[in-house]
Amino acid sequence: MTVTEIRPVTKQKYQIEVEGHSPFVLYKGEVFRYHIEKDREISPEIYREIIEEVLTKRAKLRALHLLEQGDRTKKDLEEKLLKNGYPPEAAEAALAYVESFHYIDDKRYALSYIQNQSGRKGRARIQMELRRKGVPQEYIDQAFQEMEEETDTEAVIRELVQKKRRGQGPMDEKEKQRLYGFLLRRGFSTSDILSVLREFSEDDEGNLT
Repeated sequence: MTVTEIRPVTKQKYQIEVEGHSPFVLYKGEVFRYHIEKDREISPEIYREIIEEVLTKRAKLRALHLLEQGDRTKKDLEEKLLKNGYPPEAAEAALAYVESFHYIDDKRYALSYIQNQSGRKGRARIQMELRRKGVPQEYIDQAFQEMEEETDTEAVIRELVQKKRRGQGPMDEKEKQRLYGFLLRRGFSTSDILSVLREFSEDDEGNLT
């Protein structure tokens, strides 16, 4: 295996590129210790030692530090580790380590996220955000099912409408359209929005679609 590139990241850190492998970051002292130089060969034994003994241990500590700052999804934590210069092998080992202690749990994360966001956003919006964070759909569905009996969607919409209203009394068509768009962007369903807005309308004949 040949070292194809050595790039400084900071005064003390260097990104190392080895032919056929993902880049990784080492401290200056480690570069000297392992005699890493551009165009020089690295034995499979030395490469394995760097990955398993140096970078994997460091990735585990980094993962724990990131989790101390707040709960994360598995995908989010993996992306952070890769961005920090850990190769996929070290990142994968670190993820398995913290997962074995249930320090990361995407189902738990989904349930907590729904509980925190359901008072401000609708199901569709929350679901989209969780998928973007890498939470599997089955965990999202399970978390919503657990929350279903506890959450009154129309009550949430009603509270948001009351906060966003510009006046009292029946709504005119312009205000209904404004609030309808706002609630739709928050991910609430059309049927739930219309049901609540009719409560604030001059009559029950208003059509917002």
